[in-house]
Amino acid sequence: MKKSTLALMVLGVVASASSVHAAEVYNKNGNKLDVYGKVKAMHYFSDDTSNDGDKTYVRFGFKGETQINDQMTGFGRWESEFAGNNDESTSGQKTRLAFAGLKIKDFGSIDYGRNLGVLYDVAAITDMFPEFGGDSLARTDNFMTKRTTGVATYRNTDFFGMIDGLDMTLQYQGKNENGRSSVIKQNGDGWGTSLAYDFGGSPITVIGAYANSDRTNAQNAMTLGQGQNAEAWATGVKYDANDLYIATFYSLSYNMTPVSSSLGFANKAENFEAVIQYQFDFGLRPSLGYVLTKGKDMENGIGDEDLVNYIDVGATYYFNKNFSAMVDYKINQIKDDNKLAIADDDIVAVGVTYQF
Repeated sequence: MKKSTLALMVLGVVASASSVHAAEVYNKNGNKLDVYGKVKAMHYFSDDTSNDGDKTYVRFGFKGETQINDQMTGFGRWESEFAGNNDESTSGQKTRLAFAGLKIKDFGSIDYGRNLGVLYDVAAITDMFPEFGGDSLARTDNFMTKRTTGVATYRNTDFFGMIDGLDMTLQYQGKNENGRSSVIKQNGDGWGTSLAYDFGGSPITVIGAYANSDRTNAQNAMTLGQGQNAEAWATGVKYDANDLYIATFYSLSYNMTPVSSSLGFANKAENFEAVIQYQFDFGLRPSLGYVLTKGKDMENGIGDEDLVNYIDVGATYYFNKNFSAMVDYKINQIKDDNKLAIADDDIVAVGVTYQF
C-alpha cells in the first residue's frame, strides 16, 4: 500500500493524533513549523432535533519543533476548532490540543498540557468512521479516555531502541475540579499506561491500556456511579495492509463512563467497537462498523441498559489528497422505551472536506 493512500485512510485518527496533511511554513537551522487544518461542510438529517441540521466546522492547528542538540528536541502543538453553524454573535471556538514537551533520542518524549488520554491509544484504532464512531469508551474531557486537560505524557517507541514495534506510554493527570463546565467533566489525580506491539513491522498490531483516577466529591454525590476511583482497561487489535483495514477493541470501565450530565456514571460499563474498511484504487472507501456501550448494575432500579448501540454504514470518496466527500448512516439500536430516555433516532451525515 502506498504511504500517501494510507495517510488518507487514517484521516479520522489524524485529526486528533498526528496530522499527516500539513504545510511546512518554516524549516531552518533546526527549527521547523508546520500548519494543518480542514473545513468540513456537513449536514445531519435526523428526527432528533439536537442532531439535525448544519454541522459545518473549521479545524486549524500547528506543530513545531526545535533542535536543541544532537540528542534533544523541543516540540509543541496547538489545535482549535471553530463552529461554522452559529450566528456571528455566538462563539463556537474550542481548543482541542495544546501541549509542549521534550524528545530525547532513544529515551522517548515527555510533554504536558491538553492532549490525548492514554486510553485513547486503544480507542483510536476503531475511531475511523466517516463521521460517527469512537464514542463508546472515549469521551472528551472524561478522565483519560480522549482529549483532556492537565496530562503529563511519556512515550517511548521501539522500547528504548531494543525491540522494534514495541511502544509504551505512561501518563499522569492532575486534578481538574474547579471551573469545569459540568461535574461529569471533573477528575481527580490519575495515572495510566498503554503498550502496543506490531511484531516488528507486521500489519497486525495488538494494544492494551489501563487507567485509574480519583473521583471528586461532587461526582460521588450524583445519582448514579458510586466509588472513590474511576477505572478502566481496554485491549484491541488491528490489521492494516493490502488496502484493507480491520480493527476491534473491548474494554471495561468502572465509575467512569457517563450516563448523562445530570445523572452521573455507570457503575460498570462494557464497551465494544469494530470497523472494517477497504480502499479502492479509484478513491472510494466504504466503511462498516458497530459501537456498543452497555451500562451494568446501575442504581435506582435501572440495572443494565444500553448507553450507546448502533450500526454504522458509510463511505468516503477521495477526489485527491486534499478533497473528499462522505456519507455516514448511524443506524441506532437503542430501544425506544429505554429507562434513561436516551435518543433512539437514526442519523445520516453528508458532507465534503477540504484539508491541508
